[in-house]
Amino acid sequence: MIPVTDLRTGVTFEEDGQIFQVISYEHIKMGRGSANVKAKVKNLRSGATTEKSYISNAHVRPIHLEKKDAQFLYKSGDEACFMDLLTFEQYSIPLRSLSGYEFLKEGEVVGVQYYKDEPLALLLSPKVTLEVFDTDPGIKGNSATNVYKDAVLENGIHVKVPLFIQIGDKIVVDTRDGSYTKRA
Repeated sequence: MIPVTDLRTGVTFEEDGQIFQVISYEHIKMGRGSANVKAKVKNLRSGATTEKSYISNAHVRPIHLEKKDAQFLYKSGDEACFMDLLTFEQYSIPLRSLSGYEFLKEGEVVGVQYYKDEPLALLLSPKVTLEVFDTDPGIKGNSATNVYKDAVLENGIHVKVPLFIQIGDKIVVDTRDGSYTKRA
């Protein structure tokens, strides 16, 4: 057991049979009262994000997640199918528990976090290069300010891009918030 004052971003712990990963952490000390710890956490099994509040002398049970590389094969309904690169075993993970799954491309190798042989989360690179599948043509003269237009990428997600981006261009997208970064 570790005290909640040792929680930091990225730490995983178990509480009430659920596995949580800390997204953000705040230690609040009020005048005469005891300190409180507020943590924004993600439930790795359900994908839900919640706020948890603890008194400073509370404890949680830390857990260690194992990372294994896997190749993304395809999406089937509400599950994503992966293949273990060492054993070539195929398995499915529910999409609701995988944040950032929309940035996966078939054949891509990603890290998968496990807890006791249960796949829980994806470890994506912060930036990914994708091709523009559909967008409106740019209009000359509209570049005095930062003007953006809608674009559909090869994996079906919609992103706002600058006017000079055309169909077939490759762009770099930030996987944390889904925003356009630059032309590849």
